[in-house]
Amino acid sequence: MTAVLREARIDAAAIGANAALLRQRIPTPHAMAIVKADGYGHGAVTAARAALEGGADHLGVADLDEAFELRAAGIDAPVLAWLLDPAFDAAAAAAAGITLGISARHHLARAAASGHRVAVHVKVDTGLSRNGVAEGEWGPFVDELAAAQCAGGIELHGVFSHLSNTSPDDDRAQLVAFERFLDAVRSVGLDPGIRHIAASAAALDHPAAHYDMVRSGIALYGIAPERHLRGVLALRPAMRLSAQVVGVKRVPAGAGVSYGFLHRTTTPTTLALVPLGYADGVPRAAVDAPVVIGGRRHRVVGRIAMDQFVVDVGDAPVAVGDEAVLWGDPTAGEPGVDEWADAAGTIAYELVTRLGRRVHRTTRAAP
Repeated sequence: MTAVLREARIDAAAIGANAALLRQRIPTPHAMAIVKADGYGHGAVTAARAALEGGADHLGVADLDEAFELRAAGIDAPVLAWLLDPAFDAAAAAAAGITLGISARHHLARAAASGHRVAVHVKVDTGLSRNGVAEGEWGPFVDELAAAQCAGGIELHGVFSHLSNTSPDDDRAQLVAFERFLDAVRSVGLDPGIRHIAASAAALDHPAAHYDMVRSGIALYGIAPERHLRGVLALRPAMRLSAQVVGVKRVPAGAGVSYGFLHRTTTPTTLALVPLGYADGVPRAAVDAPVVIGGRRHRVVGRIAMDQFVVDVGDAPVAVGDEAVLWGDPTAGEPGVDEWADAAGTIAYELVTRLGRRVHRTTRAAP
Protein backbone atom coordinates (compact mmCIF):
# COMPACT_ATOMS: atom_id res chain seq x y z
CA MET A 1 0.00 0.00 0.00
CA THR A 2 1.38 3.41 -0.96
CA ALA A 3 2.07 5.69 2.01
CA VAL A 4 0.01 8.86 2.19
CA LEU A 5 1.74 12.23 2.20
CA ARG A 6 0.32 13.35 5.56
CA GLU A 7 -1.30 10.95 8.01
CA ALA A 8 -2.99 11.04 11.39
CA ARG A 9 -3.26 7.43 12.50
CA ILE A 10 -6.01 6.95 15.08
CA ASP A 11 -5.83 4.02 17.47
CA ALA A 12 -9.39 3.19 18.53
CA ALA A 13 -8.08 0.38 20.71
CA ALA A 14 -6.14 2.96 22.73
CA ILE A 15 -9.30 5.02 23.27
CA GLY A 16 -11.11 1.94 24.53
CA ALA A 17 -8.22 1.00 26.80
CA ASN A 18 -8.07 4.54 28.21
CA ALA A 19 -11.81 4.48 28.87
CA ALA A 20 -11.45 1.19 30.72
CA LEU A 21 -8.49 2.47 32.74
CA LEU A 22 -10.35 5.63 33.74
CA ARG A 23 -13.42 3.59 34.65
CA GLN A 24 -11.29 1.40 36.89
CA ARG A 25 -9.54 4.37 38.50
CA ILE A 26 -12.75 6.39 39.02
CA PRO A 27 -15.62 3.94 39.73
CA THR A 28 -18.53 6.40 39.73
CA PRO A 29 -22.00 5.00 38.94
CA HIS A 30 -21.81 6.56 35.46
CA ALA A 31 -19.02 7.63 33.11
CA MET A 32 -19.38 10.12 30.25
CA ALA A 33 -17.01 10.07 27.28
CA ILE A 34 -16.64 13.50 25.69
CA VAL A 35 -16.55 13.21 21.90
CA LYS A 36 -17.16 16.83 20.91
CA ALA A 37 -15.03 18.56 18.26
CA ASP A 38 -15.02 15.38 16.15
CA GLY A 39 -13.79 13.36 19.09
CA TYR A 40 -10.99 15.85 19.82
CA GLY A 41 -9.84 15.38 16.24
CA HIS A 42 -9.88 11.57 16.47
CA GLY A 43 -13.29 11.02 14.84
CA ALA A 44 -16.45 11.32 16.92
CA VAL A 45 -18.04 8.05 15.86
CA THR A 46 -14.77 6.13 16.24
CA ALA A 47 -14.17 7.62 19.69
CA ALA A 48 -17.75 7.07 20.86
CA ARG A 49 -17.82 3.41 19.90
CA ALA A 50 -14.42 2.73 21.43
CA ALA A 51 -15.25 4.54 24.68
CA LEU A 52 -18.54 2.68 25.06
CA GLU A 53 -16.69 -0.60 24.53
CA GLY A 54 -14.29 0.52 27.26
CA GLY A 55 -17.04 1.07 29.80
CA ALA A 56 -18.44 4.57 29.30
CA ASP A 57 -22.24 4.65 29.46
CA HIS A 58 -22.92 8.27 28.41
CA LEU A 59 -21.57 10.48 25.64
CA GLY A 60 -21.09 14.24 25.67
CA VAL A 61 -20.93 16.67 22.76
CA ALA A 62 -21.04 20.44 22.45
CA ASP A 63 -23.94 20.94 20.02
CA LEU A 64 -26.90 19.19 18.49
CA ASP A 65 -25.29 18.66 15.08
CA GLU A 66 -22.61 16.59 16.82
CA ALA A 67 -25.28 14.61 18.66
CA PHE A 68 -27.26 13.94 15.48
CA GLU A 69 -24.07 12.66 13.82
CA LEU A 70 -23.79 9.99 16.51
CA ARG A 71 -27.42 8.98 16.10
CA ALA A 72 -27.03 8.81 12.30
CA ALA A 73 -24.16 6.37 12.85
CA GLY A 74 -26.46 4.09 14.84
CA ILE A 75 -25.10 4.95 18.29
CA ASP A 76 -27.98 4.79 20.77
CA ALA A 77 -26.23 5.47 24.09
CA PRO A 78 -27.38 8.50 26.13
CA VAL A 79 -26.00 11.69 24.56
CA LEU A 80 -25.85 15.12 26.20
CA ALA A 81 -25.48 18.30 24.08
CA TRP A 82 -24.98 21.51 26.05
CA LEU A 83 -24.07 24.41 23.76
CA LEU A 84 -27.39 25.30 22.20
CA ASP A 85 -28.26 27.39 19.18
CA PRO A 86 -30.68 30.20 20.16
CA ALA A 87 -33.30 28.53 17.94
CA PHE A 88 -32.46 24.93 18.91
CA ASP A 89 -34.91 22.26 17.83
CA ALA A 90 -36.01 20.66 21.08
CA ALA A 91 -38.58 18.48 19.31
CA ALA A 92 -35.94 16.97 17.02
CA ALA A 93 -33.66 16.38 19.99
CA ALA A 94 -36.45 14.64 21.89
CA ALA A 95 -37.34 12.49 18.88
CA ALA A 96 -33.69 11.39 18.62
CA GLY A 97 -33.41 10.68 22.34
CA ILE A 98 -30.84 13.44 22.87
CA THR A 99 -30.57 15.08 26.28
CA LEU A 100 -30.27 18.86 26.27
CA GLY A 101 -27.93 20.75 28.57
CA ILE A 102 -29.97 23.84 29.40
CA SER A 103 -28.18 26.78 30.97
CA ALA A 104 -30.67 29.64 30.95
CA ARG A 105 -34.35 30.36 31.54
CA HIS A 106 -34.97 30.91 27.82
CA HIS A 107 -33.58 27.43 27.12
CA LEU A 108 -36.00 26.00 29.65
CA ALA A 109 -38.94 27.86 28.15
CA ARG A 110 -38.12 26.75 24.61
CA ALA A 111 -37.68 23.11 25.63
CA ALA A 112 -40.89 23.11 27.67
CA ALA A 113 -42.88 24.57 24.76
CA SER A 114 -41.74 21.99 22.20
CA GLY A 115 -44.76 19.74 22.54
CA HIS A 116 -42.52 16.84 23.58
CA ARG A 117 -41.21 15.61 26.90
CA VAL A 118 -37.60 16.76 26.62
CA ALA A 119 -34.86 15.17 28.73
CA VAL A 120 -32.56 17.80 30.24
CA HIS A 121 -29.48 18.23 32.37
CA VAL A 122 -29.31 21.69 33.95
CA LYS A 123 -25.96 23.46 33.56
CA VAL A 124 -25.27 25.78 36.51
CA ASP A 125 -22.61 28.48 36.62
CA THR A 126 -20.62 27.86 39.81
CA GLY A 127 -17.99 30.49 39.06
CA LEU A 128 -16.52 29.84 35.61
CA SER A 129 -18.64 32.66 34.14
CA ARG A 130 -19.38 30.80 30.91
CA ASN A 131 -22.67 29.10 30.09
CA GLY A 132 -24.79 27.97 33.01
CA VAL A 133 -27.62 29.40 35.09
CA ALA A 134 -26.22 32.41 36.94
CA GLU A 135 -26.69 32.46 40.71
CA GLY A 136 -28.94 35.50 40.59
CA GLU A 137 -31.39 33.47 38.47
CA TRP A 138 -31.44 30.32 40.58
CA GLY A 139 -34.68 31.11 42.41
CA PRO A 140 -36.93 31.80 39.43
CA PHE A 141 -35.18 29.13 37.38
CA VAL A 142 -35.90 26.27 39.76
CA ASP A 143 -39.51 27.42 40.15
CA GLU A 144 -39.94 27.38 36.37
CA LEU A 145 -38.11 24.05 36.17
CA ALA A 146 -40.52 22.47 38.66
CA ALA A 147 -43.52 23.89 36.79
CA ALA A 148 -42.24 22.61 33.44
CA GLN A 149 -41.65 19.14 34.82
CA CYS A 150 -45.08 19.09 36.45
CA ALA A 151 -46.67 20.12 33.14
CA GLY A 152 -44.85 17.34 31.31
CA GLY A 153 -42.74 19.53 29.06
CA ILE A 154 -39.36 18.49 30.43
CA GLU A 155 -37.86 15.68 32.45
CA LEU A 156 -34.89 16.51 34.68
CA HIS A 157 -32.21 13.85 34.32
CA GLY A 158 -29.21 15.64 35.79
CA VAL A 159 -27.44 18.75 37.06
CA PHE A 160 -23.89 19.67 36.09
CA SER A 161 -21.21 22.34 36.11
CA HIS A 162 -17.51 22.70 35.27
CA LEU A 163 -14.52 23.52 37.45
CA SER A 164 -11.92 26.12 36.54
CA ASN A 165 -8.95 23.99 37.76
CA THR A 166 -7.43 27.20 39.09
CA SER A 167 -6.53 26.13 42.63
CA PRO A 168 -7.82 23.76 45.32
CA ASP A 169 -9.49 26.70 47.08
CA ASP A 170 -11.22 27.88 43.90
CA ASP A 171 -12.41 24.36 43.13
CA ARG A 172 -13.75 23.92 46.67
CA ALA A 173 -15.65 27.19 46.36
CA GLN A 174 -17.24 25.94 43.15
CA LEU A 175 -18.26 22.68 44.82
CA VAL A 176 -19.91 24.68 47.61
CA ALA A 177 -21.83 26.69 45.00
CA PHE A 178 -22.81 23.47 43.22
CA GLU A 179 -24.22 22.08 46.46
CA ARG A 180 -26.23 25.26 46.97
CA PHE A 181 -27.84 24.84 43.59
CA LEU A 182 -28.57 21.16 44.25
CA ASP A 183 -30.30 22.23 47.47
CA ALA A 184 -32.33 24.77 45.49
CA VAL A 185 -33.45 22.04 43.10
CA ARG A 186 -34.46 19.77 45.96
CA SER A 187 -36.30 22.65 47.67
CA VAL A 188 -38.90 22.66 44.87
CA GLY A 189 -39.42 18.91 45.17
CA LEU A 190 -37.19 17.77 42.31
CA ASP A 191 -34.60 15.02 42.27
CA PRO A 192 -31.40 16.44 40.71
CA GLY A 193 -30.73 13.14 38.93
CA ILE A 194 -27.15 12.50 37.77
CA ARG A 195 -24.83 15.08 39.36
CA HIS A 196 -21.56 15.79 37.52
CA ILE A 197 -18.95 18.52 37.67
CA ALA A 198 -15.58 16.79 37.13
CA ALA A 199 -13.91 16.69 33.72
CA SER A 200 -10.59 14.87 33.18
CA ALA A 201 -8.46 17.03 35.48
CA ALA A 202 -10.87 17.09 38.42
CA ALA A 203 -11.67 13.41 37.89
CA LEU A 204 -8.00 12.61 38.57
CA ASP A 205 -7.29 15.33 41.14
CA HIS A 206 -10.44 15.83 43.23
CA PRO A 207 -12.35 12.80 44.53
CA ALA A 208 -14.84 15.14 46.22
CA ALA A 209 -15.93 16.26 42.74
CA HIS A 210 -16.78 12.79 41.45
CA TYR A 211 -20.49 12.75 42.42
CA ASP A 212 -22.51 10.37 40.20
CA MET A 213 -20.53 10.74 36.96
CA VAL A 214 -17.24 12.10 35.66
CA ARG A 215 -16.69 13.40 32.14
CA SER A 216 -13.54 12.09 30.48
CA GLY A 217 -12.40 14.27 27.60
CA ILE A 218 -8.73 14.74 26.81
CA ALA A 219 -7.64 11.82 29.02
CA LEU A 220 -9.76 9.50 26.88
CA TYR A 221 -7.36 10.22 24.00
CA GLY A 222 -4.25 9.42 26.03
CA ILE A 223 -3.28 12.98 26.94
CA ALA A 224 -2.90 14.27 30.49
CA PRO A 225 -5.23 17.22 31.19
CA GLU A 226 -2.62 19.12 33.23
CA ARG A 227 1.18 19.13 33.28
CA HIS A 228 1.37 17.75 36.83
CA LEU A 229 -0.81 14.78 35.77
CA ARG A 230 1.55 13.61 33.03
CA GLY A 231 2.46 10.01 33.78
CA VAL A 232 -0.01 9.63 36.64
CA LEU A 233 -1.94 7.04 34.62
CA ALA A 234 -0.61 4.75 31.91
CA LEU A 235 -2.77 6.34 29.23
CA ARG A 236 -2.13 5.31 25.63
CA PRO A 237 -1.84 8.09 23.02
CA ALA A 238 -4.54 7.57 20.39
CA MET A 239 -3.12 9.79 17.62
CA ARG A 240 0.09 9.51 15.64
CA LEU A 241 0.88 12.35 13.22
CA SER A 242 3.42 11.79 10.44
CA ALA A 243 4.34 12.78 6.89
CA GLN A 244 6.72 11.67 4.18
CA VAL A 245 9.95 13.59 3.72
CA VAL A 246 9.62 15.33 0.33
CA GLY A 247 13.02 16.96 0.05
CA VAL A 248 16.59 16.46 1.31
CA LYS A 249 19.25 19.15 0.85
CA ARG A 250 22.87 19.47 1.95
CA VAL A 251 23.72 23.06 2.90
CA PRO A 252 26.89 24.86 4.04
CA ALA A 253 27.48 26.63 7.34
CA GLY A 254 25.70 29.98 7.45
CA ALA A 255 22.71 28.93 5.31
CA GLY A 256 19.50 30.72 6.22
CA VAL A 257 16.43 28.54 6.81
CA SER A 258 12.82 29.53 6.01
CA TYR A 259 11.14 32.93 6.37
CA GLY A 260 13.03 35.60 8.25
CA PHE A 261 16.12 33.40 8.62
CA LEU A 262 15.27 32.74 12.26
CA HIS A 263 17.79 29.94 11.99
CA ARG A 264 21.17 29.90 10.25
CA THR A 265 23.22 26.73 10.14
CA THR A 266 26.44 26.76 12.14
CA THR A 267 28.10 23.85 10.31
CA PRO A 268 27.53 22.00 7.04
CA THR A 269 24.39 19.92 7.56
CA THR A 270 21.48 18.16 5.88
CA LEU A 271 17.99 19.60 5.91
CA ALA A 272 14.84 17.50 5.43
CA LEU A 273 11.61 19.06 4.16
CA VAL A 274 8.35 17.85 5.75
CA PRO A 275 5.02 18.73 4.02
CA LEU A 276 3.03 19.83 7.06
CA GLY A 277 2.39 23.41 8.08
CA TYR A 278 0.00 25.68 9.86
CA ALA A 279 -2.67 25.05 7.21
CA ASP A 280 -2.63 21.47 8.51
CA GLY A 281 -2.81 22.53 12.15
CA VAL A 282 0.91 22.39 12.92
CA PRO A 283 1.56 25.48 15.05
CA ARG A 284 3.71 28.17 13.47
CA ALA A 285 5.27 28.93 16.85
CA ALA A 286 6.66 25.42 17.40
CA VAL A 287 10.28 26.15 16.52
CA ASP A 288 12.67 23.51 17.90
CA ALA A 289 9.87 20.93 18.21
CA PRO A 290 10.94 17.26 17.98
CA VAL A 291 10.62 15.07 14.89
CA VAL A 292 11.70 11.44 14.56
CA ILE A 293 13.03 10.27 11.18
CA GLY A 294 14.58 6.85 10.75
CA GLY A 295 14.38 6.19 14.47
CA ARG A 296 16.45 9.29 15.31
CA ARG A 297 15.21 12.40 17.04
CA HIS A 298 15.81 15.73 15.32
CA ARG A 299 14.48 19.28 15.67
CA VAL A 300 12.45 21.71 13.58
CA VAL A 301 14.55 24.68 12.48
CA GLY A 302 13.38 27.97 11.03
CA ARG A 303 9.84 29.27 10.69
CA ILE A 304 7.07 26.73 10.13
CA ALA A 305 5.24 27.78 6.95
CA MET A 306 1.73 27.18 5.67
CA ASP A 307 2.53 23.88 3.98
CA GLN A 308 5.96 22.78 5.16
CA PHE A 309 8.74 22.94 7.70
CA VAL A 310 12.44 22.07 7.81
CA VAL A 311 14.25 19.59 10.05
CA ASP A 312 18.00 19.68 10.62
CA VAL A 313 19.15 16.05 10.50
CA GLY A 314 22.89 16.72 10.66
CA ASP A 315 24.78 13.89 8.99
CA ALA A 316 22.04 11.27 9.51
CA PRO A 317 21.12 9.22 6.42
CA VAL A 318 17.70 10.60 5.43
CA ALA A 319 16.03 10.13 2.04
CA VAL A 320 12.94 11.38 0.23
CA GLY A 321 10.03 9.14 1.19
CA ASP A 322 11.24 8.48 4.74
CA GLU A 323 8.59 8.86 7.44
CA ALA A 324 8.81 11.89 9.74
CA VAL A 325 6.85 11.44 12.99
CA LEU A 326 5.77 14.61 14.77
CA TRP A 327 3.95 12.98 17.65
CA GLY A 328 2.78 9.54 18.66
CA ASP A 329 3.67 7.04 21.37
CA PRO A 330 6.64 8.00 23.58
CA THR A 331 7.01 4.37 24.70
CA ALA A 332 7.85 3.58 21.06
CA GLY A 333 10.50 6.31 20.93
CA GLU A 334 8.18 8.86 19.27
CA PRO A 335 7.67 12.43 20.51
CA GLY A 336 4.60 13.03 22.65
CA VAL A 337 2.07 15.62 21.56
CA ASP A 338 2.78 17.44 24.83
CA GLU A 339 6.32 18.13 23.58
CA TRP A 340 4.90 19.91 20.55
CA ALA A 341 2.45 21.80 22.73
CA ASP A 342 5.26 22.92 25.01
CA ALA A 343 7.33 24.05 22.02
CA ALA A 344 4.39 26.11 20.74
CA GLY A 345 3.44 27.54 24.14
CA THR A 346 -0.01 25.97 24.01
CA ILE A 347 -1.83 22.83 25.17
CA ALA A 348 -2.17 19.43 23.52
CA TYR A 349 -5.95 19.89 23.27
CA GLU A 350 -5.39 22.57 20.65
CA LEU A 351 -3.03 20.49 18.54
CA VAL A 352 -5.12 17.34 18.21
CA THR A 353 -8.37 19.22 17.56
CA ARG A 354 -7.12 21.53 14.83
CA LEU A 355 -5.61 19.19 12.23
CA GLY A 356 -6.69 20.28 8.75
CA ARG A 357 -8.49 18.30 6.09
CA ARG A 358 -5.32 17.67 4.05
CA VAL A 359 -4.18 15.31 6.80
CA HIS A 360 -5.43 11.84 5.89
CA ARG A 361 -7.01 9.97 8.80
CA THR A 362 -6.59 6.23 9.12
CA THR A 363 -8.12 4.29 11.98
CA ARG A 364 -6.93 1.16 13.70
CA ALA A 365 -10.14 -0.48 14.86
CA ALA A 366 -10.68 -1.59 18.41
CA PRO A 367 -10.56 -5.37 18.85
